[in-house]
Amino acid sequence: MKLHTLKPAEGSVKREKRLGRGEASGKGGTSTKGNKGGQSRSGYKSKMAHEGGQMPIQRRIPKIGFKNPGRVEFKVFNLGQIEEIAAKYALTEFTMETLYMNGLISRTDRVKILANGELKTKLTFKVNAASGKAKSAIESAGGSLEIVK
Repeated sequence: MKLHTLKPAEGSVKREKRLGRGEASGKGGTSTKGNKGGQSRSGYKSKMAHEGGQMPIQRRIPKIGFKNPGRVEFKVFNLGQIEEIAAKYALTEFTMETLYMNGLISRTDRVKILANGELKTKLTFKVNAASGKAKSAIESAGGSLEIVK
């Protein structure tokens, strides 16, 4: 096999239809566009989502739900998870910087502490939010909690 003998597979390359090049081509006259009307004329463009008189899909399907533009997303940590994380990474401080350095949150995440599980170790917390139960659990374990905005 040589480079100059290479050819595409049989039937894979087709000639384009040459429209409007005379009657002998079989595609002359109206150039396969029919006789009169907007679709036969130049500059025709169908409307987006137009379904030929049928009710369009965006009108058939009802609107559902609500997106609150003022919603604040938190990365949530439970006290049980915090116990495991502190043991695994040998943490004494549970701050956004230490979590980011250990790859647990991204730079822009906001952190919230919830009270699911038990906390036995004394930790210093500097987070964006915490539940009331979590705050009391942290303080009863001997730790401190500071809410950072």
